[in-house]
Amino acid sequence: MLDKFASSGRRQLWRPGWPLSHIDMEMSEILMDSTTATAELGWTIYPSLGWEEVSGYDENLNTIRTYQVCNVFDTHQNNWVRTKFIRRGGAQRIHVEIKFSVRDCSSIPNVPGSCKETFNLYFYEADSDIATKVSPAWMENPWIKVDTIAADESFSQVDLGGRVMKINTEVRSFGPVSRKGFYLAFQDYGACMSIIAVRVFYRKCPRVVRNGAVFQETLSGAESTSLVAARGTCIPNGEEVDVPIKLYCNGDGEWMVPIGRCMCKAGHESVENGTLCKGKGSCILLRKRLRDCSARCVV
Repeated sequence: MLDKFASSGRRQLWRPGWPLSHIDMEMSEILMDSTTATAELGWTIYPSLGWEEVSGYDENLNTIRTYQVCNVFDTHQNNWVRTKFIRRGGAQRIHVEIKFSVRDCSSIPNVPGSCKETFNLYFYEADSDIATKVSPAWMENPWIKVDTIAADESFSQVDLGGRVMKINTEVRSFGPVSRKGFYLAFQDYGACMSIIAVRVFYRKCPRVVRNGAVFQETLSGAESTSLVAARGTCIPNGEEVDVPIKLYCNGDGEWMVPIGRCMCKAGHESVENGTLCKGKGSCILLRKRLRDCSARCVV
């Protein structure tokens, strides 16, 4: 194996500062995050001389667990690493954010033409944690291929001399999913690379008050183009006008296409950006002063 990214030990430092996540937590629910592991990830590898779990550091010098492989001088590579069982919750579409680095094949002296700069991402659905060291079989079908992933930037020996690694971030999604959970697998077929971080999540539209109505948190649909309709409930002392009020949750966890609205009933007026209907002589508790239990009376 090629000098493990020219590291003299088992720990590596990736210099480029990459954010902890590109994921908007208000619009997402994390199902798995490899960077939060406090011990070994313990993912399953096949064969035993393929992927290897090692310790690394993020930009804040926090220890993280990574997987790397570099059998570029051996042809006919077929190395797999499989995550543990991931429960999907209520998600219908799954998103996977991968941070990884890949060695530039042209920078490796005397490397054979079988050297690659890509890898494959797969998933396998199940209702429980049924996987073993040999099942599901390490091949496409039963595994379902999500995509072949290529690096936007690869690194060379010159980069290594400065301890600088070029980190790539790619996000892929798949669906619909219907079983209780799934596994992910990464297939190497001749690259010199490291999987630095994997985050698995689904999108959701957060609870909002819009057009005089409350819309509860809604999960995005099974397809990236799905629009999931959500019925709104008028705020107190409000009532629907013309048509039933709706919003649609898109595949990115964003509300869109508002239909209808709620108006304050006679004798009431809209206040606090349309989130309350105030009536004459009513006493409205100021939301920003709940701690003091202060109230404002309107006469």
